[in-house]
Amino acid sequence: MTESERTETAAPDERGPGALREPGARGRRFDAAVRGYLARYPGATVVALGEGLGTGFWRLDNGLLNWLTVLAPETAAVRRILLPDGPRRRTVARAVTDHRWLDAVQEPERGVVVTAPGVLMRLSPSAVRALLAACAERFPGGALVFDALPRTATALARRAAGPGGGRWPGPVRWGLDRAELPRVAGVHPGIVAVREVGPAGWLRRMPVLGALTPLVCEVRFAAARSPRRASSAVS
Repeated sequence: MTESERTETAAPDERGPGALREPGARGRRFDAAVRGYLARYPGATVVALGEGLGTGFWRLDNGLLNWLTVLAPETAAVRRILLPDGPRRRTVARAVTDHRWLDAVQEPERGVVVTAPGVLMRLSPSAVRALLAACAERFPGGALVFDALPRTATALARRAAGPGGGRWPGPVRWGLDRAELPRVAGVHPGIVAVREVGPAGWLRRMPVLGALTPLVCEVRFAAARSPRRASSAVS
C-alpha cells in the first residue's frame, strides 16, 4: 500500500466512489495544490503516480479535467477491475521510472499537474532528478506535487524498516530537508519555482520537530515560449 492510499480514502463503498471521507492532513495539502492548479487550468490533466486504489478523481473532478493513473502493471490490472476506466479517467500500466507514461498525456498544452504522494522518497536520487527533468521538458507550464521526508526522518525510517523492510511498502531512498528546496530548482532550467505546500512557518521555529515532519512540495515548470519570443531571443 502506498502512502497515498494511507492518507486518503479507502476504496469506494457500496454508495459509489462519490461517497468519500476527507483525506488526512497530508492528503489535504495535495488536494489544495491540485485545486489551485485547476483553478488556473480547468481542463488540465492530473497525473496520479502510484495512486493504487486512490479515489482522488471523484474528490477533485471539476467536470473538465482528465485523470491519468500511472501504476505498475500488476497493480494497474487490479485497479482496472475495481475502478474501470471512464471517459476522462484512464489507468496506464507503467513503472514510474519508465518515462514512456509521459506519452500517454494527451493535450499537455491544456495543463498538466503530476501528483506523487509517497513515490519520490522510494526512488534513488538520480531517478528523482530524471523524473523532474522529464516532466519539466514535456510539461511546460505544468507542476509536480510530491512529499518527502527530511534526511533525519529518512534515516530513522530506514532504521525502523530494518533488513526485511518492516511495515514500510518499500525502502526510503531519498530525503529532502526544507533548507534544500532551492536546490530542487537547479535540477533543470525548466523549473521556475519550488514551494512547500501548507503552513510550515511554525516548523522553522521548532527545528527538531521540523527535522522529522514530512514536506509536501510543489514544483512549477516554465511556460512554453511563444514563437515570437523565441525568434526575438535568437536575434
